[in-house]
Amino acid sequence: MGSNMLEVTQDTFQDEVIQAEGPVVVDFGAVWCGPCKMLDPIVDDLAANEWADNVKVVKVDVDHNPDIAMQYGVMGVPTLMVFNAGEMKERMTGYQPKDKIIQKFEAHLA
Repeated sequence: MGSNMLEVTQDTFQDEVIQAEGPVVVDFGAVWCGPCKMLDPIVDDLAANEWADNVKVVKVDVDHNPDIAMQYGVMGVPTLMVFNAGEMKERMTGYQPKDKIIQKFEAHLA
């Protein structure tokens, strides 16, 4: 997926996301997805800057992990989700500009 973010699989999702301390943003995508490629640098930037100190950011390839995608009702990619204390708190589907993502997620990342 061309990113330095941790890629999470069905085997590691429980440990890396559900049992994580603090908020986790999960970026659901796929290699064939054009809007995902447009969103990747924005999410990378957020992970490296605005969210660097207190938010974990991981990726899930929906083609390789269909069970996770189905479990959380991911119908289209890209989909971003915020998890905290093992629960999905917020979601956003489709490409969005950086300020929209920050605006929608910031309350759940504090």
